[in-house]
Amino acid sequence: MKWIQRDQYLNWLIDWKDKPVIKVVSGVRRCGKSELFKMYRHHLTHNGVGDDQIIAINFEDLEFEHLSSYRELYEYVTSRLTPGRKSYVFLDEVQHVESFEKAVDSLFIKDDVDVYITGSNAYFMSGELATLLSGRYVELKMLPLSFKEYCSAEGSQGKSRETLFNEYVTRGSFPFIVNTGIGDQQAKEYVRSLYDTIVVRDVVERLKVADVPTLRRITQFLLHNIGSRISVKKIADTLTSAGNKADQKTVAKYLKGLTDSLVLYSAPRYNVKGRHLLTTHGKYYAVDMGMRNALVKTKDSDIGHILENVVYLELLRRGYDVYVGDVDDGEVDFVAVSPGETQYFQVAATTLEESVLERELAPFGKIRDNYPKTLLTLDALFGDADYDGIRKKNVLDWLME
Repeated sequence: MKWIQRDQYLNWLIDWKDKPVIKVVSGVRRCGKSELFKMYRHHLTHNGVGDDQIIAINFEDLEFEHLSSYRELYEYVTSRLTPGRKSYVFLDEVQHVESFEKAVDSLFIKDDVDVYITGSNAYFMSGELATLLSGRYVELKMLPLSFKEYCSAEGSQGKSRETLFNEYVTRGSFPFIVNTGIGDQQAKEYVRSLYDTIVVRDVVERLKVADVPTLRRITQFLLHNIGSRISVKKIADTLTSAGNKADQKTVAKYLKGLTDSLVLYSAPRYNVKGRHLLTTHGKYYAVDMGMRNALVKTKDSDIGHILENVVYLELLRRGYDVYVGDVDDGEVDFVAVSPGETQYFQVAATTLEESVLERELAPFGKIRDNYPKTLLTLDALFGDADYDGIRKKNVLDWLME
């Protein structure tokens, strides 16, 4: 199986090589974390690191099932360290090891040990490890393939960008789908199976969920309503009115489980004028459009929200914290914030009609600062445009930057 180049992520690991911090890679299951580690180890061996200096353990491999406690893991790794030489330790899906943070911490404080770990949910880094190692780790949040990575993959040559984008949002962005070239129906079956695995392992088992049907209904509701303002009360009321009574406490618990599993991402509301976060009616986005397509029925009218979801994930890949902007009885789709930089984005399928263009530009007019403002659409007939400093760009061009 040929590797799909993930240069952004690989360069991150290379940049942090030998720095005295633990390197943490988190991301939804099957987004490519293990393959990234393989690519990085390949880079190491081609740059002077000996095979005997690399210790790699994948805890989803039965070969390492006996390393189920932190002490067994610690003894296994320390017995294989090369005295007097740097050792590179890779612990893949380390959340399967009981109290793994104790072993990770003990390995980290040893001289000449460079530690790399992965995990498939948000909460594996939210407990004792984060507390124990505060200020001593860096985290890379990995996602499935970007559109640019998807286009660069083998087998995509000779197709138009529009065809590739339709495949990208229909079949999905998980590397396995691209690498294997499986058909549309098989791709749908794959992401459904992946969703079931994630929900069972990372939500049902962890939260001891007794009412799995309600959990599925909540998931489907959120996937149906990507890009719409959502509250716990709204979800509970919707389920109850459909004859599936659910209290707000249960909904909140399941919602937290779904976002922790990285199937769904939350974009909080942000008051642009007051520069502060709002605590209610945020929006939710799916980690992969193919998974959404496999689990809920979509309509042609969904294209605006699908584009919005793709742009949201791309902004995360580019290192931004992403919020939904509140502006004087209006809304700007995204406020993207990184150290020293803020940008605003509106997303629409098309703004060729004057009334639609005016509607999409209106929120920008209510923002009084001079940070960059961009309108992203699928319109390609007239190229980029500028409306009093607001840039209009084709979203596929933007995704390929």
